[in-house]
Amino acid sequence: MANLVSIITPTYNSAKYISETILSVQNQTHQNWEMIIIDDGSTDHTISIVEEFQKSETRIHLIKQNKNVGPAITRNKGIEFAKGKYLTFLDADDIWFSDFIQNSIETIQQTSVPFVFSSYRRSDEELNFVYSDFIVPQKVSYTDILKTNSISCLTAFLDVEVLGKKFMPIIHKRQDMGLWLQYLKEIPFAYGIQEPKAIYRIRKNSLSRKKSDLIKYQWQFYREVEKLSIVQSAYFMLHWMVRGFLKYRN
Repeated sequence: MANLVSIITPTYNSAKYISETILSVQNQTHQNWEMIIIDDGSTDHTISIVEEFQKSETRIHLIKQNKNVGPAITRNKGIEFAKGKYLTFLDADDIWFSDFIQNSIETIQQTSVPFVFSSYRRSDEELNFVYSDFIVPQKVSYTDILKTNSISCLTAFLDVEVLGKKFMPIIHKRQDMGLWLQYLKEIPFAYGIQEPKAIYRIRKNSLSRKKSDLIKYQWQFYREVEKLSIVQSAYFMLHWMVRGFLKYRN
């Protein structure tokens, strides 16, 4: 079958949400997919829920890790396992709309841009829409992502048959940003789909919301991963801080 889509889903103690995430994949209008779930040493019953789905769903592959090694190594293991023409990511507490995959493929075919991403709705843990929808820019370049990472893991969609497989840097945070930048060093831009195609669940203790904690990691990312100068790092850090504040102002 053509257009196999490999979906990378890392899990860690995701029992409360993982069923909804899997169901949103099963409900896709594009049905040629494989869902690679990599459990990062969960101590709840996440694994048993996934295994229950596997009894009737052969497209779900479960990789178990005995100890918690973090999201970068976990996602990279999924990338290594992936067999699809297309590669995409869906965390174990997020949800896709039913046409997410089909719309992403059609956009790649129509634009000839091998890296696309979508806007999304933002909810609290109980799927109440407490924030405005996040509408992505129509195009983002390498420099744009250094200023603010508007490509969320839950809507990034890559034609790896064209782009080749790359892997996330082994860092504590901002691994996804590191991967996007690797691709954007080789292509002029990624294409943003304006219509929301997913739901990003903002959890109370989400690492991504603790901006004060992220400042030092963002600085290290500029200096150590992207090898930017102090002046360049300060320039992009200022943009990142201002845009990060505006992103969650409502």
